[in-house]
Amino acid sequence: MKDVIIIGAGPIGLACGIAAQKKQLDYLILDKGTLVNSLYHYPLNMTFFSTSDRLEIGDVPFISQNPKPTRAEALEYYRRVTQHHQLHTHLYEEVMTLNHVGSHHFVIQTNKCTYDTKNIVLATGFYDAPYMLDIPGEELDKVRHYYSEPHPYFNMDVAIIGAANSAVDAALETFRKGAKSVTMIIREKTIGENVKYWARPDIINRIEEGSIQAHFESEVIDISSDAIRIKTPEKTLHLPNDFVLAMTGYQPNFALLESLGVQFQNDAYRTPIYNQNTMESNTKGVYLAGVVCGGLKTNKWFIENSRQHAPQIMQSIAGN
Repeated sequence: MKDVIIIGAGPIGLACGIAAQKKQLDYLILDKGTLVNSLYHYPLNMTFFSTSDRLEIGDVPFISQNPKPTRAEALEYYRRVTQHHQLHTHLYEEVMTLNHVGSHHFVIQTNKCTYDTKNIVLATGFYDAPYMLDIPGEELDKVRHYYSEPHPYFNMDVAIIGAANSAVDAALETFRKGAKSVTMIIREKTIGENVKYWARPDIINRIEEGSIQAHFESEVIDISSDAIRIKTPEKTLHLPNDFVLAMTGYQPNFALLESLGVQFQNDAYRTPIYNQNTMESNTKGVYLAGVVCGGLKTNKWFIENSRQHAPQIMQSIAGN
C-alpha cells in the first residue's frame, strides 16, 4: 500500500512528489496525459505572466532567455525537474474510479492497474473540462475549445468567443497570421482588466482601428457549417464563418472530488472545504493542491502561490 498517490502530474503535482520524497514517503504520481499536460496544451507561442523564478519547484533553477518564460521553456524545465529528482510518474494512466474503503484506505482503479493507498492528493488543475456553450451547432468539427497555433486559420473567417487571455492571444495571433477576418463575441462591456498587461492595449487598439471586429454584450445563438448567428444589444447578426474558437474558460473535475466525499462551501464558486494549514479536505486522507482549491474561481491559485501546498500536505501525511 502506498503512503500517498498524487493525481495530476502538473507543476504542483510534481512539487508534491518532491515533498513526498523529502519525507521518505512511498508515493506515485498519476496523470491521464503527458507530463504537465495542461501546459502542453497551451498555445504553442504562449508567454507566461509570471517570471521564471516564480515557477520554480524542487530547488531547481528555471533559467529563461526572456523576461517572461515561454511554453517551450516551461516544458523543458519541468522535464528537467522530473529527471533531476527521478520522480515516480505513471503518465497516460487515467483514473477510472476512486473508492474510500476505510480509514486512510483508498482503492484507485486506473485504465492500467489497481492501487491501494493511505492518502490521496488531488492536483488535477482545471484545464481538462471546458465550459460548454450549450447551443445548436457546438458539436460541429469547426468548433474548438482549445487553441494551439494560428496556421490552421489562415485565410479563414474566425469567430472567437470570450475576452480573457486565451481569447485575446488567439485573436491577435490569427489576425497577424493571415486570417481572412477575426470577430470577437464578448459577454462583457470591455476587454477584461486581468488580460496580460502587454496584450490588453494591443487588442484594444486592433479593435478600435477595425482590424479585429468585436461585439460586446453579445452572445452566439447558434452555429452552422458556414455561419454563426450573434445576438447583440441592437440586433441579431448572421456572419460568414469557418471556425469558432470558444475560449470560454475551464472548470475543475468536480465529479472526482465528489466521488471521495469532498464537500463544498455554500458560495458561487463551489469552493472545496479544506484545512488551510494542512490542505486536507473534510474527507480524512484526501488532500487538495493547486488550482482545484479555488473551485470555479480558477484565477485564485497559480503555480507561484500554490507551490507551498506541497510541503504542507506532506508534513501532515508524514505526521499521521
